[in-house]
Amino acid sequence: MWNLGRKSRIMTCLSIAHHSLVPPIFNLSNLRNPSGSPHSLLSKLSPFSPSLSLSPSLVLPSYLTANSTANKLTRLSAQGFPLPSSSLAIRSFCSKVSGRMGDRVIQNPDSISYLGQREAAEIDELLMGPLGFSVDQLMELAGLSVATSIAEVYKAGEYNRVLAICGPGNNGGDGLVAARHLHHFGYKPVVCYPKRTPKPLYSGLVTQIESLSIPFLSVEDLPSDLSKDFDILVDAMFGFSFHAFNPLGTPRPPFDDLIQRLVSLRHYDQARQKSPAIVSVDIPSGWHVEEGDIGGKGIKPDLLVSLTAPKLCAKKFCGPHHFLGGRFVPPSIVDKYNLRLPAYPGNSMCVRIGKPLKIDISALRENYISPELLEEQVEADPIDQFRKWFDDAVAAGLREPNAMALSTVGKQGKPSSRMVLLKGFDKDGFVWYTNYESRKASELSDNFHASLLFYWDGLNRQVRVEGSVQKVSDEESEQYFHSRPRGSQVGAIVSKQSTVVLGRHVLRQQYKELEEKFSDGSMIPKPKHWGGYRLQPELFEFWQGQQSRLHDRLLYSPREVDGQRVWNIERLAP
Repeated sequence: MWNLGRKSRIMTCLSIAHHSLVPPIFNLSNLRNPSGSPHSLLSKLSPFSPSLSLSPSLVLPSYLTANSTANKLTRLSAQGFPLPSSSLAIRSFCSKVSGRMGDRVIQNPDSISYLGQREAAEIDELLMGPLGFSVDQLMELAGLSVATSIAEVYKAGEYNRVLAICGPGNNGGDGLVAARHLHHFGYKPVVCYPKRTPKPLYSGLVTQIESLSIPFLSVEDLPSDLSKDFDILVDAMFGFSFHAFNPLGTPRPPFDDLIQRLVSLRHYDQARQKSPAIVSVDIPSGWHVEEGDIGGKGIKPDLLVSLTAPKLCAKKFCGPHHFLGGRFVPPSIVDKYNLRLPAYPGNSMCVRIGKPLKIDISALRENYISPELLEEQVEADPIDQFRKWFDDAVAAGLREPNAMALSTVGKQGKPSSRMVLLKGFDKDGFVWYTNYESRKASELSDNFHASLLFYWDGLNRQVRVEGSVQKVSDEESEQYFHSRPRGSQVGAIVSKQSTVVLGRHVLRQQYKELEEKFSDGSMIPKPKHWGGYRLQPELFEFWQGQQSRLHDRLLYSPREVDGQRVWNIERLAP
């Protein structure tokens, strides 16, 4: 990224969600955000938490093993690549926990500023001069942006083996930092760093990588066919610094050969053979900063991670994924250069730019990687097993872990489903609250049989519960109603759920009138048409996603033994 060969970037810290932080008993009525909708008690903890302690039954998966076939990689495999700790394995297992908002936000490329070489160099000078950034700060932020962009597009469970090819300058430093972060994200990086820079900053980066037992490979030790040993190739050889070029403007050895090896991988695509994804840092190595791939015979990356702001050459990028990273540009630079940069969503370190992708819906699939769900490891009582999994969902920081799909069937035999929020559960069943004049209430009055479905995406888990439904006591409904925020209490009175409304302005006006009526803080009466339901479970199914669609499904069904109700556990075919 940097043309001055001397700068780096700030470390960010990751929150830790630990099981010990979660209370053993939940008051689900308190799981709500300021707007009134419930959410996880640990929602403020980062989904990238490197340490998650889940239930004792959660066994470390054994999928992270070395997979290499060539030269030195084979020897490294025999020695054993560094296996992640259990916490990192859980991070990979819960990779979808992340709020990957950067992957959801797509910015119109025509509305974004692109920098020429002169502007990019001037901005670097300002950042590392009067604005007080150091090279290591900027390099840390850029490398983290590259790693998070990779994680947005290529999940560690499917694209695990990463080769980072690092040049002698700051782009190479970005690649070294990215490799370190990718290791912590659950990937298995290998680094090729043929022309090491003899400066303390770069020596420190090498030491950091070596301390994680991330292997270094020389150019000679690289396998002849990169497509067989790696899923991702990170091109961090050089950006708009031309120190790696000879006077004729072509890369010097060994980078000329390395670039050609990346270029030649496109032949695999044309032959419909598997080809690893190529990720270029800021500028594809060998491209002109402003003119792009002159001659059309250069690297064709699948993912380009522009840093600070896209360079002019990025307008010639035709790959499927273009991200902007380097969330550190201060307003003074934005104003001075009249930069139009996209807003970074949430706490993301990257944002997708470019045209929306054309999606083949039939190709959207996940190859789940999860611990096995075994009969001998689950609880005998399904309520206890549900509590264990619910605790895991809260500890993992999943948003609204108490959200569940409620399915009902009316007297006409037509099913309907909607999302509601669990507000309590125990041996007697699962409780939620609603309007007794709604469609679901009408269907429950006609047919008291219903089902609940919990889906915890980040943990690859589902729980299905079937049973009969009855209203909770008035006292129980009254107590919960007055535990809600006053705004939610007013909303329950205003909403004649499932009836036709002329417009949102009608609801706003009625809400405003009631809000003024009770502005003195007096108690808001619970409407007679509002209260709770309890589903008494008669069947449970616990589902754990597995590779190749060989999912685990354990069914709990009741039976009588000596006059007592016990639960029979059976495995269902996926």
